[in-house]
Amino acid sequence: MVAAGAALADEVGAAGLTMGLLAEKLGVRTPSLYKHVSGQDDLTRRIAALTLGEAADAVGGAVQGYAGRDALAAAARAFRGYVLAHPGRYAATIGVEPSGPDDPVAAAGRKLLGAFTAVLRGYAVAESDVDHALRTLRSLCHGFATLQSAGGFRWSADIDESFEWLIDFADRGLRAMSAPAP
Repeated sequence: MVAAGAALADEVGAAGLTMGLLAEKLGVRTPSLYKHVSGQDDLTRRIAALTLGEAADAVGGAVQGYAGRDALAAAARAFRGYVLAHPGRYAATIGVEPSGPDDPVAAAGRKLLGAFTAVLRGYAVAESDVDHALRTLRSLCHGFATLQSAGGFRWSADIDESFEWLIDFADRGLRAMSAPAP
């Protein structure tokens, strides 16, 4: 049922997903859904956990065997591809806070961060800067992918070329931050 909800979120957007619409899509009455989830918030949390896990698998698989810029490019492309393919379910992850360390949202989020942390190993980022580097990478990748998904890049420059520019920008920044201080 969560997978069906995630697929429906991709069709109608996270904000358009309701228990009634999901029940209709599944061919059941709405009260039947409450055997599986406690309500709309629970459904959204479960979709968020599913989505973060799927994104982590996509990014983690993409970076296997790569380091440095190649790993960064593979991770960024995989993340962007995932968000573009699943905009509704990805939108369901925004603002969902884990209720504790054992929350499936927290576990899936750690898995996704782990995939991006693996990218940073190729840059010799100081341990004290890892959180900053992760936030920067998330902001770059998330921002670009969600803007593109929402049709936010409507001018003439090629979007893929702009994304490669973003990867080069991040690579140069990570290399500069990893360089020993003069």
